[in-house]
Amino acid sequence: MTIQAAAVHGLAGLYPYDVDASDELVDSVRFIDASYDAETVVRAGYGAGGIGALVPVPLLFFDIPVLFIAVFVLTAAVGSIHAVHSLPHLIAAFRRTEALGDTPNLIGRAVLRMQIQPSLENAIRFASETGDGPLSKSLEAHFNRSKGTPHAGLLSFAEEWAEHFPALRRSSTLLATAQDAPEGERGRTLDRALIAILDGTRTQMAEFTASIRAPTTMLFAFGILLPLALIALVPAAPMAGVGLNIWMFVLFYNVVLPAGLIGASLWLLVRRPVAFPPPTIDRDHPELPDRLWLRTLWGVGTAAVLYVLITAVGPAYLAEVVAVGAGVGAALLAVYGPVLTLRNYVRDVEAHLTDALYIVGRQVAEGESVESAIDLAADRVPAETGEVFEHAAGVQRRLHTSVEEAFLGPYGALRDVPSQRAHSMAALLAIAGDEGKPAGRAIVSMADHLEELEEVEAETKRELVQVTSTLDNTAAYFGPMVGGATVGMAGMLTAEDFTAIDGMADAATLPIEQLGVVVAVYLILLACIMTPLSYALRYGMDRTLFGYHIGRTLVSSMVLFVLTVALIDIVLVQPM
Repeated sequence: MTIQAAAVHGLAGLYPYDVDASDELVDSVRFIDASYDAETVVRAGYGAGGIGALVPVPLLFFDIPVLFIAVFVLTAAVGSIHAVHSLPHLIAAFRRTEALGDTPNLIGRAVLRMQIQPSLENAIRFASETGDGPLSKSLEAHFNRSKGTPHAGLLSFAEEWAEHFPALRRSSTLLATAQDAPEGERGRTLDRALIAILDGTRTQMAEFTASIRAPTTMLFAFGILLPLALIALVPAAPMAGVGLNIWMFVLFYNVVLPAGLIGASLWLLVRRPVAFPPPTIDRDHPELPDRLWLRTLWGVGTAAVLYVLITAVGPAYLAEVVAVGAGVGAALLAVYGPVLTLRNYVRDVEAHLTDALYIVGRQVAEGESVESAIDLAADRVPAETGEVFEHAAGVQRRLHTSVEEAFLGPYGALRDVPSQRAHSMAALLAIAGDEGKPAGRAIVSMADHLEELEEVEAETKRELVQVTSTLDNTAAYFGPMVGGATVGMAGMLTAEDFTAIDGMADAATLPIEQLGVVVAVYLILLACIMTPLSYALRYGMDRTLFGYHIGRTLVSSMVLFVLTVALIDIVLVQPM
């Protein structure tokens, strides 16, 4: 049982009453293959609400306004209930988005298999067996239920997913039609099936990018820029006779505002139509360091060094919170750095697959064997892709294995490269090894297909970067500097400064120590919310990217924040 499932069952035990679940919740729980049912989720939500209402109880022992505690209790209870009830919907939406990102590859594999042999049944079997995501499993299920039928489950599969990806219906219809098309028309029909799915992907992502421009700008303006501007007004508030309460800032900046940012972020993310799934790196991958979790000690060391340094040099009141934030960031960098390095290596292997496939396809079409074509590609293709083909060619020469074994076997070139795209390429080359010369055109077509897909992905990411880059840059650089300048300037204005001015005896600034801690916590939360949002909009839900870039943002924001506070103190406060 996973931690998530154990938590759901544990929370459900706190509310042992009968409940009803909506049809939407039932569908979401079924889609994510959860080990609990929808009624358990509903009861878990009510249980979480009870716990959430108890979280603010310790505040009763402090001198805190009752209204603040009441709002905190209500917010925590309602937020906890809604969060648990929404969790299956969110997980299902994210998995569906990532699954649909594999649609061009799935249809592409089926099309290319049909170019070798015009059998729709073989093409559907090949497409489903060479993938491992939800989309491939769904296609396999439809195929198994429809064996012996004319369309091998393809059209029923398309109908199931067409609501979320309309182009899939047209592409699947063209693919099914190609089986019975005359030989002269079959190639054009298959090409149109590929074009339909690629154009559908491009259109949906372009519409999504256009639709999030205004909401993203509003999120930046009202969720980040305006709150930072309000912090900048704190030093001037007592001059206008406005009394400030630190608990108002705690509630707004550390509870309400982060909760609103999380809600807005999820609202944006569930509307992403497709996400191109990144390579999945298992924790037991041989290229990763043993006991990866021990690298979190780098975070402990970073926190200790910063705590001692800030305590000695100042501002000492920020030592604890800055040390914790930067320490967590350093730990995330240490843990996810090797994973991201391996991920980048996989991307480098995929970088020149198009060239390698084109070389192999042309040689096979001219009558060369696949084995000799792979050897030629090893010499002509650069970088990591060439090394993979060189490895495969070496395995073939030394062990006299098949093409599939040379790439995917125990000693194969791709055994430790978790790239579905590269594995699909190897599976197609294995078929070409059996089919010979007729498979050459299919391999060249696969190269063209990969090139077009790469162009779609690159175009989509370029457009999204223009929309989202402001979010993570603000969390990492702009926000910490503005917050640090505000805290530093607030330190210039003390209660004594105002009691010396007529009419302001009752006004006072917030204690600088309290304001500094509230702003630092806000910046930590901003890094943990805005950074994942920015990268999720670009690449989809990717834990490795989230962990690494959150770590980098935490380190930079905490260091910039404390340096800005210290520099303001030196430049403006200390006597010349």
